[in-house]
Amino acid sequence: MANVQVYSLFTDFDINLFKAGKHFRLYEKFGSHIVTVNNISGTYFAVWAPTAKQVSVIGDFNYWSDGEHQLNVRWDSSGIWEGFIPFVKKGTSYKYKIHSEKDNYISEKADPYARRCEHPPKTASIVWEDSYKWKDSNWLKTRKKHNALDAPYSVYEVHLGSWKKHLEENRFLSYVELANDLVNYVKEMNFTHVELMPIMEFPYDPSWGYQITGYFAPTSRFGYPDEFKYLVDKLHQNDIGIILDWVPSHFPEDAHGLGFFDGSNLYEHPDKRKGYHPDWKSLIFNYGRNEVRSFLISNALFWLDQYHADGLRVDAVASMLFLDYSREDGEWEPNIYGGKENLDAVSFFKELNEEVYKSFPDVQTIAEESTAFPMVSKPTTMGGLGFGMKWMMGWMHDTLEYFSKDSIYRKYHQNEITFSLAYAFTENFMLPLSHDEVVYGKKSILGRMPGDEWQRFANLRLMYGYMFTHPGTKLLFMGSEFGQYEEWDFETSLDWNLLNFYPHINTQNYFKALNLFYRSEPALYEKGFSNEGFEWISYDDTENSVISYIRKGNQIENDVLVICNFTPSSITAYNVGIPINGTLIEVFNSDSEIYGGGGFINKNELKIKEIPYHSKLFSAEVKLASLAITIFKFK
Repeated sequence: MANVQVYSLFTDFDINLFKAGKHFRLYEKFGSHIVTVNNISGTYFAVWAPTAKQVSVIGDFNYWSDGEHQLNVRWDSSGIWEGFIPFVKKGTSYKYKIHSEKDNYISEKADPYARRCEHPPKTASIVWEDSYKWKDSNWLKTRKKHNALDAPYSVYEVHLGSWKKHLEENRFLSYVELANDLVNYVKEMNFTHVELMPIMEFPYDPSWGYQITGYFAPTSRFGYPDEFKYLVDKLHQNDIGIILDWVPSHFPEDAHGLGFFDGSNLYEHPDKRKGYHPDWKSLIFNYGRNEVRSFLISNALFWLDQYHADGLRVDAVASMLFLDYSREDGEWEPNIYGGKENLDAVSFFKELNEEVYKSFPDVQTIAEESTAFPMVSKPTTMGGLGFGMKWMMGWMHDTLEYFSKDSIYRKYHQNEITFSLAYAFTENFMLPLSHDEVVYGKKSILGRMPGDEWQRFANLRLMYGYMFTHPGTKLLFMGSEFGQYEEWDFETSLDWNLLNFYPHINTQNYFKALNLFYRSEPALYEKGFSNEGFEWISYDDTENSVISYIRKGNQIENDVLVICNFTPSSITAYNVGIPINGTLIEVFNSDSEIYGGGGFINKNELKIKEIPYHSKLFSAEVKLASLAITIFKFK
């Protein structure tokens, strides 16, 4: 015990907040912190283990010997063990050796609050601090306008391990290399944001990062924590936001992780009906335990605070909200009102979002939520969960289902492509074509498209054009922007060699132009979450499989007319209803030759006629290319 000095970073106020579940900066207290005590430099350690009878720090500094450096338990029944160990330096590997009061259980655990972890398969924590000097002040000053709900929001979803690999050395790109290659590519492609699949430390590559053991540490696979900050900084310096996938829904049972941490169900719910996930064979947090809520909300704020993240995409929200998620009758217990909602998780989400937006009002939280749970993206003051946005899973499913059909059958399924507008404004929706849609035999996005090669790429351009003119923000998984042929494989790089072939080059150039067009046209984003920003012209022309609509911004002169032809037949003269008089000018066409199309475009201004059509006072006659989206502005 003499090797550990009594020392604490906690005040009585900290302890009271922690016990009440109201301390949301726990990373400033728990974990390992390099400090100086009585002119001696060393490391302060603090860990929550209320069922322990002894906790020692073991590491390479004491040859992993149990009992040499025993922490002191606090007197205030908080269950916190802490102490200062002189001369322990940055870079020291360590774990907590925990002897439990229960059944003489002994475990070696990684630090739940560690800022850095060993490279898997090694599992120790590492004492760490950095003095990274951020250079993104200009971004942070203007972030509010980039992240606003009336701003363009086009997200490139990336798995860092497989976006691109160093082929000569057969390895991952580092955070530093990505700060050059990835940042330049995203900027060139005109995306507004990057979303990273989980970069918090995880032991098992096939989990893609969704089974986390180091919630406060960026994975060491790609470099050091300060190098990840450098990547974030470079994105910001190039006016690109970064969203992090965040997983408060479950965690793995790995021996060094959070499970059965101190010989008790400390972080996971003790009732397996609420504490074990049958699909993912993982543990579920106890959202009703105050200290666990503090842990999770502190973790969310940590990435926004310490790593300047611009948003959090919260994984598997539905699995948290519903007690019967993936469970049969008899495998779950109703809540106190007899319902299937997990009331603890509901209150957790509300508190999480309130704290995030209070501390960082210019970021966004985005829910991956696949059910009809009401008011996910409405403010908590209105009774909502308080998220900024919600993934529009219904749109994703219906759109991919529709486009996978041969065009001769599409006239029988037009409701699939129009139905989303019946509920498009019930939430702040993000339209996702994510990693989940290009794995497990689902094929790549291009692989779902019917027809010969030309038609498949034309369908792809049309679908992306429809996506970007549909109300809501946008998300696309890496590789889909240039027509990746194969399904995503986390072990290999994207097929960048495809860009030696024109169909893929043309598709990439099309997506680049589509992103730029979206960002340049206020009508496509200013009222993206309001029915005031959308007006149907025609949704029932099933015989031609054509739909037409107007997207509206704050200024009427910015309105655009969108017409989608979902068949391989071009139409030389198509009548479309128009609400105002004047002329039409074509401003975007996916059939342009520069994108690999046939060049069937409207070159000249088109006179709007005083002939009612489609229940509008006026009409115009336009050319519609096959399998193409055509966009006009009014003059």
